[in-house]
Amino acid sequence: MFDIPTLIAAIIAFLVAITIHECAHAIVANWLGDPTAKFEGRISLNPLRHLDPMGTILLFLVRFGWGKPVPVNPQNLRSPLRDQALISLAGPVSNLLLAMLLVMLIKYGLVPTGGILSTIFFFTISLNIALMVFNLLPIPPLDGSKVLFLFLGQKYAYISDWLEDNGPLVLFGLIIVSNFFGLPILQTFITRAVDFVLAALYL
Repeated sequence: MFDIPTLIAAIIAFLVAITIHECAHAIVANWLGDPTAKFEGRISLNPLRHLDPMGTILLFLVRFGWGKPVPVNPQNLRSPLRDQALISLAGPVSNLLLAMLLVMLIKYGLVPTGGILSTIFFFTISLNIALMVFNLLPIPPLDGSKVLFLFLGQKYAYISDWLEDNGPLVLFGLIIVSNFFGLPILQTFITRAVDFVLAALYL
Protein backbone atom coordinates (compact mmCIF):
# COMPACT_ATOMS: atom_id res chain seq x y z
CA MET A 1 0.00 0.00 0.00
CA PHE A 2 1.28 3.48 -0.93
CA ASP A 3 0.50 6.75 0.77
CA ILE A 4 -0.04 9.69 -1.58
CA PRO A 5 3.51 11.18 -1.45
CA THR A 6 5.05 7.74 -2.02
CA LEU A 7 2.68 7.03 -4.90
CA ILE A 8 3.56 10.37 -6.51
CA ALA A 9 7.28 9.61 -6.09
CA ALA A 10 6.84 6.16 -7.65
CA ILE A 11 4.95 7.57 -10.65
CA ILE A 12 7.57 10.27 -11.24
CA ALA A 13 10.36 7.69 -10.95
CA PHE A 14 8.62 5.43 -13.46
CA LEU A 15 8.08 8.25 -15.96
CA VAL A 16 11.71 9.35 -15.70
CA ALA A 17 13.12 5.82 -16.01
CA ILE A 18 10.97 4.85 -19.00
CA THR A 19 11.54 8.17 -20.80
CA ILE A 20 15.32 8.04 -20.45
CA HIS A 21 15.38 4.38 -21.44
CA GLU A 22 13.31 4.69 -24.61
CA CYS A 23 14.80 8.02 -25.66
CA ALA A 24 18.28 6.47 -25.44
CA HIS A 25 17.18 3.68 -27.78
CA ALA A 26 15.94 6.25 -30.29
CA ILE A 27 19.07 8.41 -30.08
CA VAL A 28 21.45 5.49 -30.67
CA ALA A 29 19.27 4.08 -33.48
CA ASN A 30 19.40 7.44 -35.25
CA TRP A 31 23.16 7.68 -34.64
CA LEU A 32 23.66 4.24 -36.22
CA GLY A 33 21.74 5.24 -39.34
CA ASP A 34 18.10 4.37 -38.66
CA PRO A 35 15.95 7.52 -38.36
CA THR A 36 12.67 5.59 -37.98
CA ALA A 37 12.27 6.42 -34.27
CA LYS A 38 13.32 10.03 -34.89
CA PHE A 39 10.62 10.46 -37.54
CA GLU A 40 8.06 9.08 -35.06
CA GLY A 41 9.07 11.67 -32.45
CA ARG A 42 10.74 9.24 -30.09
CA ILE A 43 13.86 11.36 -29.55
CA SER A 44 11.98 13.21 -26.88
CA LEU A 45 11.90 13.68 -23.11
CA ASN A 46 8.10 13.81 -23.21
CA PRO A 47 6.97 10.71 -21.24
CA LEU A 48 3.71 10.49 -23.18
CA ARG A 49 5.65 9.53 -26.31
CA HIS A 50 7.15 6.51 -24.58
CA LEU A 51 4.40 5.04 -22.41
CA ASP A 52 2.98 1.64 -23.29
CA PRO A 53 -0.49 1.22 -21.71
CA MET A 54 -0.09 -2.48 -20.94
CA GLY A 55 3.47 -2.09 -19.69
CA THR A 56 2.42 0.75 -17.40
CA ILE A 57 -0.54 -1.12 -15.95
CA LEU A 58 1.48 -4.28 -15.34
CA LEU A 59 4.22 -2.34 -13.58
CA PHE A 60 1.82 -1.27 -10.87
CA LEU A 61 -0.10 -4.54 -10.79
CA VAL A 62 2.69 -7.13 -10.86
CA ARG A 63 5.84 -4.96 -10.54
CA PHE A 64 7.04 -5.68 -14.08
CA GLY A 65 6.56 -3.22 -16.89
CA TRP A 66 8.00 -1.60 -20.00
CA GLY A 67 7.72 1.38 -22.29
CA LYS A 68 6.49 1.56 -25.87
CA PRO A 69 9.05 -0.27 -28.01
CA VAL A 70 11.21 2.00 -30.16
CA PRO A 71 10.81 1.08 -33.84
CA VAL A 72 13.99 -0.07 -35.56
CA ASN A 73 14.36 -0.88 -39.25
CA PRO A 74 17.32 -3.30 -39.57
CA GLN A 75 17.61 -2.47 -43.29
CA ASN A 76 18.90 0.98 -42.33
CA LEU A 77 21.69 -0.46 -40.20
CA ARG A 78 25.17 -1.20 -41.51
CA SER A 79 25.57 -4.29 -39.31
CA PRO A 80 22.05 -5.32 -38.20
CA LEU A 81 22.97 -7.83 -35.49
CA ARG A 82 25.67 -5.65 -33.92
CA ASP A 83 23.77 -2.38 -34.26
CA GLN A 84 20.52 -3.79 -32.87
CA ALA A 85 22.48 -5.04 -29.86
CA LEU A 86 23.98 -1.56 -29.37
CA ILE A 87 20.58 0.08 -29.72
CA SER A 88 19.13 -2.34 -27.17
CA LEU A 89 21.98 -1.80 -24.72
CA ALA A 90 21.49 1.97 -24.88
CA GLY A 91 18.33 1.75 -22.77
CA PRO A 92 19.75 -0.20 -19.79
CA VAL A 93 23.01 1.75 -19.92
CA SER A 94 21.10 5.04 -19.77
CA ASN A 95 19.23 3.80 -16.69
CA LEU A 96 22.49 2.87 -14.99
CA LEU A 97 24.10 6.23 -15.82
CA LEU A 98 21.11 8.13 -14.46
CA ALA A 99 21.16 6.08 -11.25
CA MET A 100 24.89 6.76 -10.87
CA LEU A 101 24.35 10.50 -11.34
CA LEU A 102 21.59 10.64 -8.72
CA VAL A 103 23.65 8.61 -6.25
CA MET A 104 26.53 11.06 -6.71
CA LEU A 105 24.21 13.98 -5.94
CA ILE A 106 23.15 12.24 -2.73
CA LYS A 107 26.75 11.41 -1.77
CA TYR A 108 27.78 15.05 -2.15
CA GLY A 109 24.88 16.21 0.00
CA LEU A 110 23.08 18.00 -2.83
CA VAL A 111 19.77 16.30 -2.03
CA PRO A 112 18.02 17.13 1.25
CA THR A 113 17.29 14.13 3.46
CA GLY A 114 13.65 13.46 4.20
CA GLY A 115 10.69 14.90 2.34
CA ILE A 116 9.22 14.17 -1.06
CA LEU A 117 12.38 15.03 -3.03
CA SER A 118 14.41 12.45 -1.14
CA THR A 119 11.67 9.86 -1.75
CA ILE A 120 11.62 10.67 -5.48
CA PHE A 121 15.39 10.22 -5.66
CA PHE A 122 15.19 6.90 -3.82
CA PHE A 123 12.49 5.52 -6.13
CA THR A 124 14.16 6.86 -9.26
CA ILE A 125 17.50 5.26 -8.43
CA SER A 126 15.96 1.92 -7.49
CA LEU A 127 13.56 1.80 -10.42
CA ASN A 128 16.24 2.71 -12.96
CA ILE A 129 18.41 -0.13 -11.73
CA ALA A 130 15.47 -2.55 -11.67
CA LEU A 131 14.51 -1.54 -15.21
CA MET A 132 18.10 -2.07 -16.32
CA VAL A 133 18.29 -5.54 -14.76
CA PHE A 134 14.88 -6.64 -16.06
CA ASN A 135 15.59 -5.48 -19.61
CA LEU A 136 18.96 -7.21 -19.70
CA LEU A 137 17.27 -10.60 -19.36
CA PRO A 138 17.99 -12.48 -22.64
CA ILE A 139 14.33 -13.12 -23.38
CA PRO A 140 12.51 -11.44 -26.30
CA PRO A 141 11.20 -8.79 -26.46
CA LEU A 142 13.58 -7.53 -23.74
CA ASP A 143 16.79 -5.73 -24.66
CA GLY A 144 19.06 -8.52 -23.50
CA SER A 145 17.71 -10.78 -26.26
CA LYS A 146 19.35 -8.63 -28.96
CA VAL A 147 22.69 -9.00 -27.21
CA LEU A 148 22.14 -12.78 -27.08
CA PHE A 149 21.28 -12.81 -30.80
CA LEU A 150 24.57 -11.04 -31.53
CA PHE A 151 26.51 -13.81 -29.82
CA LEU A 152 24.42 -16.53 -31.45
CA GLY A 153 25.09 -14.98 -34.87
CA GLN A 154 23.92 -16.45 -38.16
CA LYS A 155 25.24 -19.88 -37.24
CA TYR A 156 22.59 -20.29 -34.55
CA ALA A 157 19.93 -18.14 -36.18
CA TYR A 158 17.40 -20.94 -35.73
CA ILE A 159 17.69 -20.48 -31.94
CA SER A 160 17.17 -16.74 -32.33
CA ASP A 161 14.11 -17.37 -34.52
CA TRP A 162 12.64 -19.75 -31.94
CA LEU A 163 13.21 -17.22 -29.17
CA GLU A 164 11.65 -14.43 -31.22
CA ASP A 165 8.52 -16.54 -31.68
CA ASN A 166 8.27 -17.95 -28.16
CA GLY A 167 10.14 -15.48 -25.96
CA PRO A 168 7.12 -13.33 -25.09
CA LEU A 169 5.20 -16.41 -23.92
CA VAL A 170 8.17 -17.51 -21.82
CA LEU A 171 8.43 -14.05 -20.30
CA PHE A 172 4.74 -13.84 -19.45
CA GLY A 173 4.91 -17.35 -18.07
CA LEU A 174 7.71 -16.32 -15.72
CA ILE A 175 5.75 -13.24 -14.66
CA ILE A 176 2.64 -15.31 -13.94
CA VAL A 177 4.59 -17.98 -12.04
CA SER A 178 6.47 -15.32 -10.09
CA ASN A 179 3.34 -13.44 -9.06
CA PHE A 180 0.56 -15.97 -8.72
CA PHE A 181 2.08 -19.36 -7.88
CA GLY A 182 4.29 -18.52 -4.92
CA LEU A 183 7.53 -18.93 -6.88
CA PRO A 184 9.04 -15.43 -7.03
CA ILE A 185 11.74 -16.33 -9.54
CA LEU A 186 11.95 -12.96 -11.25
CA GLN A 187 11.45 -10.92 -8.07
CA THR A 188 14.22 -12.77 -6.27
CA PHE A 189 16.67 -12.40 -9.14
CA ILE A 190 15.90 -8.74 -9.77
CA THR A 191 15.88 -7.82 -6.06
CA ARG A 192 19.27 -9.41 -5.47
CA ALA A 193 20.73 -7.83 -8.59
CA VAL A 194 19.35 -4.40 -7.65
CA ASP A 195 20.73 -4.73 -4.11
CA PHE A 196 24.15 -5.68 -5.51
CA VAL A 197 24.24 -2.70 -7.90
CA LEU A 198 22.98 -0.30 -5.21
CA ALA A 199 25.66 -1.49 -2.79
CA ALA A 200 28.31 -0.95 -5.47
CA LEU A 201 27.05 2.56 -6.28
CA TYR A 202 26.98 3.65 -2.65
CA LEU A 203 30.53 2.44 -1.89
